[in-house]
Amino acid sequence: MSQNFKMIAKTLFGLEEVLEKELRQLGAMDIKRGVRMVQFSGDLGFMYKANMMLRTAIRILKPVYSFKARNEVDLYDGIYQHDWSQYINEDDSISVHGTIASRYFNHSQYVALKTKDAIVDQFRRKTGTRPNVDTKHPDLRVSVHINDQRVDVSIDSSGEPLYKRGYRDKTNIAPINEALAAGIILLSDWDQRSTFIDPMCGSGTIAIEAAMIAANIAPNLNRMEFGFEKWKDYDNALFEKIQDSCLKKMREFDGKIIARDADGYTLQKAKDNVKNANLEDFISLEKGDFFRDNQTAKAFLLFNPPYDERIGIEIDTFYKQIGDTLKQRYQGSTAWIITGNLEAIKHVGLRPSRKIKLYNGKLDARLVKYEMYRGTKKIHKLQ
Repeated sequence: MSQNFKMIAKTLFGLEEVLEKELRQLGAMDIKRGVRMVQFSGDLGFMYKANMMLRTAIRILKPVYSFKARNEVDLYDGIYQHDWSQYINEDDSISVHGTIASRYFNHSQYVALKTKDAIVDQFRRKTGTRPNVDTKHPDLRVSVHINDQRVDVSIDSSGEPLYKRGYRDKTNIAPINEALAAGIILLSDWDQRSTFIDPMCGSGTIAIEAAMIAANIAPNLNRMEFGFEKWKDYDNALFEKIQDSCLKKMREFDGKIIARDADGYTLQKAKDNVKNANLEDFISLEKGDFFRDNQTAKAFLLFNPPYDERIGIEIDTFYKQIGDTLKQRYQGSTAWIITGNLEAIKHVGLRPSRKIKLYNGKLDARLVKYEMYRGTKKIHKLQ
């Protein structure tokens, strides 16, 4: 049985508590929540499982060592002194990513460059050859985080970010990140039984993530490759065992998940993505205009409406229509909206029962909940 070791799951701002809960449910040990990350412990098999099962993680890092540095010489020497032949050979490839919060260093790309130099120089002096740099499909991804003078060096077990599930070949303008979509569903109070509707589904990401949550389908089951598959200690038999275990965790789901969009071309993209995710049996795709259709329902709605003039809408009027439609046609329902336009929320004209701060990319965003009780009154100013 392999030994436990420390790992770090990176996530988006506002999803730390959700990720912590996911890790507890998976069986992680020594969990400690931070900002945009959760630290935990587990063995090699758990690392495979975390990459496969975590919905709100962006990547899983394995810290390998730490040291102190105040300048580029300290940084180079600290990286050079570590034995990198533990992880790669001289004919393998690497990429390096740096993040900094330090008075001694002020350029993350320069930190990444010096780290790369130290690694390849070590191989060149030992073997006469050196690893190549490959930013797209390297054999090893190295992460360097500098906090003041503390340098933490990790290797990235995920490879491509975990939100790249593998099902979304086709997208529309400003598609929502898959990990963020899963996160807002888990932050909401959907009981996974009541009818789930995304009335502005775009490329279908929210509906797809909802279906995978409801049926307990591992979000990265369709992924082509993980970073750890190129590591020297990769255990293929163990990984296949973890894959089989994830498949057995799937459960029956007989609820309704509906994805609608007014644009037929957009809806076709969503259909293609649903097919790629093998979720045609779980999601109903319908052409429908949220504002003009006569459909009414008592349901759970969660959607990411447009919030940018690039889409060709009048923001104030558009969000007022959202509020009016919810009030008139969805009494008895719960609606959650995520938007990166904080002014737009004010024009919905309904009092939210909850607001959660998130980031959609670099945009300050809000996930807002409206409970559509009968007789909900329109207001003109939100507190």
